[in-house]
Amino acid sequence: MAFKDILLTLTSYPEPTPNSVVETAVSIAAVLGAHLAAVSCEVHVQVPGNILSGSIPSISGIIAGEAEKSRQSAGGLLAAFDAAAEKAGVPHETIVEKCLTFDVPELLVDYARLHDLTIVPVPESYDQWYAESVIFGSGRPTLVLPETPSARPFELGTVVVAWDFSRAAARAVSDALPLLERAKKVRVLTVGNEKVFDTKHSAEELAKNLARHRIDVVLDKVDADGRQIDEVLEAYVLSHKADVLVMGAYGHARWREFILGGATKSLLSKPPLPILLSH
Repeated sequence: MAFKDILLTLTSYPEPTPNSVVETAVSIAAVLGAHLAAVSCEVHVQVPGNILSGSIPSISGIIAGEAEKSRQSAGGLLAAFDAAAEKAGVPHETIVEKCLTFDVPELLVDYARLHDLTIVPVPESYDQWYAESVIFGSGRPTLVLPETPSARPFELGTVVVAWDFSRAAARAVSDALPLLERAKKVRVLTVGNEKVFDTKHSAEELAKNLARHRIDVVLDKVDADGRQIDEVLEAYVLSHKADVLVMGAYGHARWREFILGGATKSLLSKPPLPILLSH
């Protein structure tokens, strides 16, 4: 199996996705030898009718101005994407949609279900509603990207797997096999004294499973020592100069409400590196 059809989501409103994300996504597709589709929405702000009929005479003009801002941002992002993909020789396509602000997450989920992997940039300035929607709703793996520019080009040097014997972690390992098979080094991290593992099996047995895929791994166990799990993971991936972190997305989805577990939520709010998440 390989990732051959990747989707990149580009936000046009309220702030456009930085062009640095486009460059990173294109380099990821190039490394994986995959086709890359970029989707962006020209959004129209949804305003209750009682406000439109109220005492703000210029509200219609403001709404039209915000829609134009979104249209220009979407066009600029997709043009930058086209140029970057052409330069890198990555097969690609662009998709433009028009929808109301609150319809964007559902639209992205629909597209994500039709691709092997979805790359979702996560901004620091506002919530991660789009990312959570794709993670919970697509049924496919999601690669969350920080919006801050990377200090070095993307490569699959070291991939870290956060392993706690859970269903979510097992799903993430399975979904991440195309990355693990291409990585130069795979490190499997188990954090001790953070939670009780309800299993008699060891991480060595996961290593045996991965070895049958010709993936050699380094097994590490780190004591939480009173720290939160997200703090342990972040310190570990930074100290080992990891390129990707693979982990299960902990939490559950309700109708129109997405609830991530503590470690996932914390890392998603400000990802230190690309994180492949599966739910």
